[in-house]
Amino acid sequence: MMKNMNDSKSVRRPLVADHIKDLPKSGIRAFFDLVNTMDDVISLGVGEPDFTTPWTIRESGIFSLEKGHTSYTSNLGTIALRREICDYVASDYHVQYSPENECIVTVGVSEALDIAIRALVNPGDEVIYTEPCFVSYPAEVRMAHGVPVPVETYAKDGFALDPEVLRSKITPRSRVLLLNFPCNPTGAVMSQEGLEKIAEIAIENDLVVITDEIYSELTYEGTHVSIASLPGMRDRTIFLHGFSKAFAMTGWRVGYACGPHEIIDAMMKVHQYAIMCASTTAQEAALEALRNGRRAMNEMRESYRERRNLMVAGFNRIGLDCLMPKGAFYTFPSIASTGLSSTEFAEELLRAERVAVVPGPAFGACGEGFVRCCYASSAEDIIEAIERIGRFVESLKRR
Repeated sequence: MMKNMNDSKSVRRPLVADHIKDLPKSGIRAFFDLVNTMDDVISLGVGEPDFTTPWTIRESGIFSLEKGHTSYTSNLGTIALRREICDYVASDYHVQYSPENECIVTVGVSEALDIAIRALVNPGDEVIYTEPCFVSYPAEVRMAHGVPVPVETYAKDGFALDPEVLRSKITPRSRVLLLNFPCNPTGAVMSQEGLEKIAEIAIENDLVVITDEIYSELTYEGTHVSIASLPGMRDRTIFLHGFSKAFAMTGWRVGYACGPHEIIDAMMKVHQYAIMCASTTAQEAALEALRNGRRAMNEMRESYRERRNLMVAGFNRIGLDCLMPKGAFYTFPSIASTGLSSTEFAEELLRAERVAVVPGPAFGACGEGFVRCCYASSAEDIIEAIERIGRFVESLKRR
């Protein structure tokens, strides 16, 4: 008689791969599972523009469907979009790339990051990244069987990367340096002088740099500089960017990577087998964004600047020390004065005053003592949220 394969005594191997089973879920998403069970919540949590995609961009996507443009594109993306991307990167970031073989269109910058890491990292290679950081960075490295190595940044330095701290993290296994400036979650930026020192270290130690510049258009003070534009860096840097933040196109899921042909070709292999190509409709909308979306982009940036000023002033007024972020659309106020941990503060605030903020440790251990607040919300919501948070902070003093 055939043995019952469902017999409780039978031995079964685990269904899930070890490196995935042990991967933590996103701290942001876990917290917002709780938020979604509650009513009347002002959310300062999810990093998404509150603007609708500008009309001309939406219209271009609609028109592409009406014209029947519904087929696959090249794995690299349409040549028209790649040409426009390379022109944009040349004019705004001062780096020249060939649209034929040094640019790939991806499903958001998240996919660009994933395939870049998978194309570069051998098992056991170390990927150095700044922390606090976007939640996916260490997870992406682990999924590629690499070793994530955080470099802590601190409020006293404006959360900029200290070159000497970076140098102390480098070992013979170091392979990649992953940068994100302007930074999610801190809003920090790097000066050209600071980037030049980082570039020297990358060259000295033969590191490949992945630079995630998705928030670069949302720079409020000075001029954004890409590390890819510095001497000796173009041929060891992968430039990642996309349309979600600057053009309010989160749901369209279009990103891109530019870099040396050898690396882009390797990334294309991963993309080819996993994804095939980005959405044709979204690519045509992205083309319109680059051609005619700059005015709307600038208007949105100025609105974010006003909201940033409002939020930072509000936090400092109620006694939560908050640096003025120079980019992105996040503040990272300190809640250390309350005596609560970041998670306790976020959870108690949510229950007491119905305001959602993200605990700092969701972005790495050195985020403890802070919370992330997104100011891509209406001024009215920001004012009301600050009032509620102030009330909550005052209630803690009476305990």
